Amino acid sequence: MEVADYDFQLPPELIAQEAIEPRDAARLLHIPLAGGALQHRIVRDLPSLLRSGDLLVFNRTRVIPARLQARTAQDGGREVLLIHPEQGEGTRWQAMVRGRVRTGQELTIADITVRVESLHEDGTRILAFPAGCDVLAVAEAHGAMPLPPYIRRAADAHDRERYQTVFGDRPGSVAAPTASLHFTAELLARLAAQGVESAFVELRVGPGTFKPVDTERIEDFRIHPEWADCPAATIAAIAACRARGGRVVAVGTTVVRTLETAARQDGGLAPWQGWTRIFLHPPQRLLACDGLMTNFHLPRSTLLMLVSCLLGRERLLAAYGEAVREHYRFFSYGDATLIL
Repeated sequence: MEVADYDFQLPPELIAQEAIEPRDAARLLHIPLAGGALQHRIVRDLPSLLRSGDLLVFNRTRVIPARLQARTAQDGGREVLLIHPEQGEGTRWQAMVRGRVRTGQELTIADITVRVESLHEDGTRILAFPAGCDVLAVAEAHGAMPLPPYIRRAADAHDRERYQTVFGDRPGSVAAPTASLHFTAELLARLAAQGVESAFVELRVGPGTFKPVDTERIEDFRIHPEWADCPAATIAAIAACRARGGRVVAVGTTVVRTLETAARQDGGLAPWQGWTRIFLHPPQRLLACDGLMTNFHLPRSTLLMLVSCLLGRERLLAAYGEAVREHYRFFSYGDATLIL
């Protein structure tokens, strides 16, 4: 399969630079899985599109203010993007550093001396913070939100709240699970009152989510690894949903990747925790999800390919063409689709 098959023309002015307010006022393109006409709705219409017994599965991750300013003793400023701590450690972090650094060099971040360690093949570094340093607390106190590269402005104080979900409680991501950004506490309460249940997974989104597919053939691309957790309570909620005839709707591609990794274990869908680099693309089909709510994705991206596992490439690209004609807002702060 060719990556070029997932290309489409996107006018730059449709890339959302600011989040819409309130959250659930975003537009929602409903793409019926069974076929039929597209429906132009808004997110707060979700209760009319879901039914009692359905299950929404969310990613409960929380974004770290991971973009930090650093200084060198020799020649000035650098920018650090924290990615994740090394396995089993709290003070050695994988990070991206903008500006030249060398192994063994020291950086100063908020008056804390940090040592630059090994260089990885992908260009990331290991940064060693002092023993006992609470790196997450340093980021919360001194960091900025790591807005995606296609948002062409600096993060501000409003992004601290708006680039988070209302329920995220597990710090660890450097990008938001953007489909969930549309949910308010009031909308969640309306859905619960209607009999729509909720369950949670965790996937710590890394910067590789924005990496373009740089091979000609889809099968030749290796996706970035991310840490995920699909707990027993969510597996039980899915089983109960299936038993009552409900539909399992993933809210975001990160949820799909977590559930589908868990579903591909020996013995099928079961609790699972660990690193996943699952790359979902046709002709693969989704095993754990009956529907998907997700934002609009970049051309030629792994996420676009994932969505086509559920909908099919031709129908997906036709829906994106309609979204462009109707001036939907694209990407992280943009509008959403519901494939159900």
